[in-house]
Amino acid sequence: MVTCTGCGLLCDDIEVVVENGKIKETRNACRRGAARMRGCMNRLSPSVNQKPSDIKNCIRKAADILRNARSPMLFGWSNSTCEAQLKGIQLARKLNAAIDDTSSFCQGILIEKVLQKKFRTCSLEDIRDKADVLVYWGSDAQDSLPRHLSRFSYFPRGESRQRGYEEDRIAIAIDVRESNTAKICKGHFYRIPLKGDWDFILALMDALSGKVPSYDSKKMLELASIMKKAEFGAIFLGIGLTYSIKEDFDILQKLADMLPNINIMPMVGPYNMRGFNEALFKETSFVNRVKFDGKASHDSSYSIVEALRNKSIDTLLIVGSDPLSSLPRSAISHLANIPIICIDPCVTLTSRIASVTIPCAYSGVENGGSAVRMDGKVVELTKILTTNFPSDEEILTRLTEAL
Repeated sequence: MVTCTGCGLLCDDIEVVVENGKIKETRNACRRGAARMRGCMNRLSPSVNQKPSDIKNCIRKAADILRNARSPMLFGWSNSTCEAQLKGIQLARKLNAAIDDTSSFCQGILIEKVLQKKFRTCSLEDIRDKADVLVYWGSDAQDSLPRHLSRFSYFPRGESRQRGYEEDRIAIAIDVRESNTAKICKGHFYRIPLKGDWDFILALMDALSGKVPSYDSKKMLELASIMKKAEFGAIFLGIGLTYSIKEDFDILQKLADMLPNINIMPMVGPYNMRGFNEALFKETSFVNRVKFDGKASHDSSYSIVEALRNKSIDTLLIVGSDPLSSLPRSAISHLANIPIICIDPCVTLTSRIASVTIPCAYSGVENGGSAVRMDGKVVELTKILTTNFPSDEEILTRLTEAL
């Protein structure tokens, strides 16, 4: 059995068939995990200024660029092992650089509140064994985390829920559209308008307090009754909710305080986003958007989006991420004006414009290590295939030594 790095569930029941040094078949993996384990369609090659090179020279050139940078940023990390993430934080500290990851424009703020113990939370095993009420809020787990419902939440026979979804569990979807997850929820779908989560929370809080809510009172009272009766519940918070209430997360905390039997869990996409957040939180008390300058400071201006918009960085080291394909157009124009160092197993849009590209092994397939599951459990990764490519941890170690 091996662990899949296709998403933040880190399913550890995957069987693989290896033939002629390649993965021929995967068993138990979802479509997302199977695609991840098949690896790159187009493998990255070492290059300097778009010309072929070797990894040793690429590391030397990357060190020269970083040494001469006045305000570098290190970005990515959510698809790297815990060991590589620690090396990245150490490198940022040595360079007095900013460091950020993909959670700064999605689930980071929720993970930070969990780490600060402002939300009650639990393990995925607790949910599988005990949960009777499951709320998918702004999250289409059926598409984004395909084994979530089948392995950990709605469908399994749990220790205290032997009758499973037929009798022992209620699944609820709150979303702006009827997602594939909502279609499974047997009539417990609550459609809200775009960015309507704040009003929905207020109405739900009224219903929980015994007041008549102004927002769809009949359905809100029904939902409040279900959640109040929960013996062990969980709210799975997706990006849809995060974007909707990003200016006022205190209201979500107030709602959670009114539901003592309900646990909160951010739905994490990349396989080790939480690992980076936990590592940086341990070092600095912040989960992202940090700059080292003798001491660690935290500010929104140290996010990848704001730093590119404000043109406040002059060098970007990217590890296992593709900002050119994921960031808003208003932010990415500055990428064309600064040196980019790209460490990745695969060719990406960003690697095509990078000053230096350094190919690395495919984490969880060609090198082992550890990662942190979406609920905080540390999971060991198994090396499945042999490769000549160094791991991103090794590259970062050699890069640090070269500075």
